Amino acid sequence: MNRPVLSPNFTVEDIHKLREYNYYQTKDMSQQERIDYYNTRGMEVQKEIQARKLQKL
Repeated sequence: MNRPVLSPNFTVEDIHKLREYNYYQTKDMSQQERIDYYNTRGMEVQKEIQARKLQKL
């Protein structure tokens, strides 16, 4: 499945697209692979948030 294209206004439909995309990405992973997948993604988002906070200062 291709990465979804989100609308500029980020609607409920976009959330459904993201959830479906994420399901197809993780459906065949083992429990440990899913844990690693989510932890890696979470760390990436945390770094992005920190970088944006530093830009505001």
